Amino acid sequence: MTTSKIVIASGALVAAAVVGGGTALGLAAATDSLGGTTTTVIRESAPVQADVVRGAATHQGLSPGEIYRRSSSAVVQITSTTAPRSEVDPFFGQRTEQPAQQALGSGFVIDKSGHIVTNYHVVEGAEQVEVSFSNQDTHKATIVGTDPSTDLAVLRVDVSSRALTPLALADSDKVKVGDPVVAIGNPFGLDRTVTAGIVSALQRNVTSPNGSNIDHVIQTDAPINPGNSGGPLLDAEGEVIGVNSQISSPNGGGNVGIGFAVPSNTVKDVAAQLIRGGRVERAYLGIYARGIDADMAQTFNLPVDTGLLVERVEPGSPAAKAGIKGGSTSAVVSGTDYTLGGDVIVAADGKRVTNLAELRTVLAGHKPGDKVQIKLYHGSDQKTVTVTLGRQPSSPRG
Repeated sequence: MTTSKIVIASGALVAAAVVGGGTALGLAAATDSLGGTTTTVIRESAPVQADVVRGAATHQGLSPGEIYRRSSSAVVQITSTTAPRSEVDPFFGQRTEQPAQQALGSGFVIDKSGHIVTNYHVVEGAEQVEVSFSNQDTHKATIVGTDPSTDLAVLRVDVSSRALTPLALADSDKVKVGDPVVAIGNPFGLDRTVTAGIVSALQRNVTSPNGSNIDHVIQTDAPINPGNSGGPLLDAEGEVIGVNSQISSPNGGGNVGIGFAVPSNTVKDVAAQLIRGGRVERAYLGIYARGIDADMAQTFNLPVDTGLLVERVEPGSPAAKAGIKGGSTSAVVSGTDYTLGGDVIVAADGKRVTNLAELRTVLAGHKPGDKVQIKLYHGSDQKTVTVTLGRQPSSPRG
């Protein structure tokens, strides 16, 4: 008899490493599996904004209990089911039937139209998605759109607007280290669990399911575990500042006090595009580059001590068409590999860029087809080239 395999979408794509060294620009993460007869994979999701209800918070902020009472009804449990599939053993040619798998995660209502934000990895490959509300009502949901590059997805349920209490999305640019936060979700399938903590750090970079970088990520010590994925991280006013998406867990297990949430400003932009057209249009440059510091500039005799050293340019990419050159000479210093000889980018769209995050921020303000001025050094010669930005591939290349 065929059995189902239950996977709890990892309340974290386990974030083993933060971006370091070179990063493909123009830009997967492994999900945490819990051992045993039943494999449980826990995932997390994000918010979208429209017709939101804002609580009348006092200037001191709300207590975790007050936030939970006001917000928990908007948090849902998501069950996604993949279809059974057959696989052929590459050595013996035998065909085996793989049973359907279920993944459990979290999500939250963002508007009165029934839109729900969650993580992409919670619903990845799903043939059927169900959403359970706090009153135990369960409804089938349709996937409006997904964005693997930010690990976000938007679902929709056909429910009376009177039954929905959306959560408001805050301005994540105003979040400060040390701010109190509350996470609500379904860790290990324990529905609507609330935990509290603080914002531990800002401007983190984590890897998305398709290998892209997610910028400006919020780090928190509020305990989140497999099953929290896609649930909201809320501030002291009860507004969403991020979507809980990953944890860093050295042994691939539970929470050790390092969790990551996709910021609400990213969620606003992505959700709006998914609701409007079912996909995200993201500008693409097509380089693989490395940030420069003073030591690196001195060691390799670079023309500037800040900027981006272009190590590789994707063939046929917008950067290649604009004449931007990658490196051709390999070097190893203190165990680190470098590719030298490429152009050095110092500004984009009139803004100085000293690291990859700054260049990605510039590109995020543009859409495919926009023209951007890139100031760079080719050897010791400074010049400016015009790049017509392309559309980012579904999976980053390079």
